[in-house]
Amino acid sequence: MNDIKKTIQQTQYNPVKHSDVERIKVESQYLRGTIAEGLNNGITGAVADDDQMLIKFHGIYQQDDRDLRNERRKQKLEPLYSFMIRARVPGGVATAEQYKVLADLATEYSSGSLRLTTRQAFQWHGVFKRNLKKTIAGINSTLLDTIAACGDVNRNVMANPLPETSRIHSEVFEWSKKLSEHLLPKTNAFHEIWLDGKKVETTEEPIYGQTYLPRKFKTAIAIPPYNDVDVYANDMGFIAIEDNGQLKGFNVLVGGGMGSTHNDQETYPRIANVIGFCTPEQLLEVAESIVKVQRDYGNREVRKLARLKYTVDKLGVDGFKDILRTYLGYELEDAEDFEFVHNGDRYGWFEDEKGLFHLTLYIHSGRIIDSEHSKLFSGLYEIAKIHNGEFRITPNQNLIISNIAKQDKEKIAKLIEQYNISFGQEESPVRLNSLACVSFPTCSLAMAEAERYLPSLITKIEQQLEQYGLSQQAINVRMTGCPNGCARPFLGEIGLVGKAPGKYNLYLGSSYKGDRLNKLFKENINEQQILSELDLLLHDYANHKQASEYFGDFVVRKGYIQSVVNGLDFHR
Repeated sequence: MNDIKKTIQQTQYNPVKHSDVERIKVESQYLRGTIAEGLNNGITGAVADDDQMLIKFHGIYQQDDRDLRNERRKQKLEPLYSFMIRARVPGGVATAEQYKVLADLATEYSSGSLRLTTRQAFQWHGVFKRNLKKTIAGINSTLLDTIAACGDVNRNVMANPLPETSRIHSEVFEWSKKLSEHLLPKTNAFHEIWLDGKKVETTEEPIYGQTYLPRKFKTAIAIPPYNDVDVYANDMGFIAIEDNGQLKGFNVLVGGGMGSTHNDQETYPRIANVIGFCTPEQLLEVAESIVKVQRDYGNREVRKLARLKYTVDKLGVDGFKDILRTYLGYELEDAEDFEFVHNGDRYGWFEDEKGLFHLTLYIHSGRIIDSEHSKLFSGLYEIAKIHNGEFRITPNQNLIISNIAKQDKEKIAKLIEQYNISFGQEESPVRLNSLACVSFPTCSLAMAEAERYLPSLITKIEQQLEQYGLSQQAINVRMTGCPNGCARPFLGEIGLVGKAPGKYNLYLGSSYKGDRLNKLFKENINEQQILSELDLLLHDYANHKQASEYFGDFVVRKGYIQSVVNGLDFHR
């Protein structure tokens, strides 16, 4: 225990050694800063520099329209600042009544669209500063909130969004909610600033402390045989273990994360390590202790090296387990056996044992918007008017209309047809297994297109697959506009990571189950080069793949790329 106290003292804020973000957190009065004052400043559409970091803890990112940036600069105008707001939705489950309010907010205050994230949350883009409080108050009125949807804290806890699948799924979903609530920051700043709540002085954060975590922290719970939450990509993961129809407990994982920096070999994606097993009753204690180890041992000097994955590699897996045992007061049991089969969604209609129906829809890159091809936004709103169940976000940016009564199924099916909404029946497997981040025009980190570009690239890949008789082959394609990894590109059998406008790094060789990283195959190539490389690979795959062999496994077996299960090997 003395060693722990010594370590905590060493990691307390040091203005000489620590990053400036640590100063911002220390001086923020537990995440208050000058946010409230900045909201009343009508001279600029932005918030103060320090507050741009603090608003993330409240579920908000400041952005600007990069399509308009140069033109506004010529006109001597400041960038067109707006904000992205993200709701915290544990397990991705919202009622139809909640969904209607969220859609109304999108129409009134944002871009007229909703976006489903890869972490099962709702996002609103293009909210101007004058509308921030009204939007957040509207979200809060549904009993959802944006607290800790971003920032250096544990974020939205992911879980299979269909608890009706089995009793185990239902139990796990409840645990995801408990875990999300348990790890929330305790400051009253959110209610004071956004909901005009009474100011209550915060004297401590019992789990996080004054400086919170060194970096963002992500958690997911998977239920074999489906790894739909990409559990290995998370700082902390739990794999549900079933025994004779009962939830026996959870295997515990630590150290996953997707982000890296181009041309910096100190940074790398990493899949999490399984370090043991805990009972359901131990779950919250184990999770809190893992968070505290990261709080006390994580890197606060260099933010790009501050995720838990680097802490685990610095301490070693065994060293991390030893420290965790000290925090817990006991050792985790040995991990239980489990098996995953894939990490995608299952589209179309599903009937549960109670006779209720669930419909999984395909939503390209999670963007709920009306287009000339599909009136998705309008159609879902009409469905929400007559639906008494839920709208559930999958970890792959799709949506499940859930708990549809038998007498309502036909009415909802007619609306699906009327508004030309896809549930995968006409989409290719490669399109259904594709993910993209937002990227341009709003993400400040974007180096190349992603969401706006991926559909056209997929069309060209579909043509190649058709040529080689592979049109029904499921291949996992992930695209991001930068290497921060929001769409988990390093777990794509084909991963495309933006390097510059029109240029991408091509990664190959992940596992379809989500338990192996891919590896750089070609660097800084354009569309023509991407398609040329894929054409050669797909031709070989069509002629020499083994029965039921996935593309990622094939390119590893044939030696096109080395297998990567350790993040430290990603650049070797």
